Amino acid sequence: MAAREFTDAIALLKADHRKVEELFEQFEKSRTAASKGKICHQICTELKIHTMIEEEIFYPALRGKIEDDTLDEAYVEHDGAKVLINDLESADPDADFYDAKVKVLSEDIKHHVREEEMPKEGMFAQARETDVDLVELRDRMLARKQELLAQAEASGLPAAKPGAVNLVPA
Repeated sequence: MAAREFTDAIALLKADHRKVEELFEQFEKSRTAASKGKICHQICTELKIHTMIEEEIFYPALRGKIEDDTLDEAYVEHDGAKVLINDLESADPDADFYDAKVKVLSEDIKHHVREEEMPKEGMFAQARETDVDLVELRDRMLARKQELLAQAEASGLPAAKPGAVNLVPA
């Protein structure tokens, strides 16, 4: 994954979006529990890495430079996804509601992607109007992504940690 593949941080994030969309499509076409489990694990890994590079690097670089509401909503949307990701990662593919949870996760991610990629007022459009060095961000994000991919392969990633939503026990 050479940095030249992506012109800037936004191109890197959009490539991640397309990859996850493709994985959700594969999940929908899958017919066996084993296949669904494998694809769902890939989806969860991709989303955990994506949310981490956005929250550790991309979003902080934009704070104070784009609308605060846009960033705040993105963090909350990530947390909603993290709850489902953790639930799916601890479930068996033939468990009750498994497919429904993947479907809701897919719908949540589509909504989030739409808000980030929306022309004119979306997060990415707002980011392009700032003085943030999107190429330097790409390099930092890509380095972190490679670290996380290596960790995922070697020992697995920890559970996703919601940061904006307080999980209240029932």
